[in-house]
Amino acid sequence: MATTSSDGHLKFIPVIAQEDADGLLKAHESYGDSWKKRGGVGAYMVMIRKFDRMERAVEKAGWDIFKAVEADPRVEGLVDDIRDARRYLLLIESTLREQGLVEGGNHRDNLERQPKGACDDIHCGHPGCDAVRAMAEEKS
Repeated sequence: MATTSSDGHLKFIPVIAQEDADGLLKAHESYGDSWKKRGGVGAYMVMIRKFDRMERAVEKAGWDIFKAVEADPRVEGLVDDIRDARRYLLLIESTLREQGLVEGGNHRDNLERQPKGACDDIHCGHPGCDAVRAMAEEKS
């Protein structure tokens, strides 16, 4: 399988995100919060186990994840571990948000950047403005 530098994969992101949300809600009906029953250490172990399985499969394919999936295209194969790992990460972040430990919408790729020094209003609220950086520095 040859990979290209096209942007065609981007059209699948909203679909994948919705499938994850739907799948997590459905799984919660059956399993509840069993993934975090043993606290943060248990949640980490459940999640990292998926990465351990992926690592083993990808190593056999010369560390090429695309070749590894191509070699095992079963729904319950490597792609299942990829999906499960992504979903565990979503569960972990949703729990962090629920606990107030992290906020949403502030990942660096989600912020609108203002040119440096674009706003002098200390209350402007524009991520990236010098004023916002100054307020953050005052809090720390």
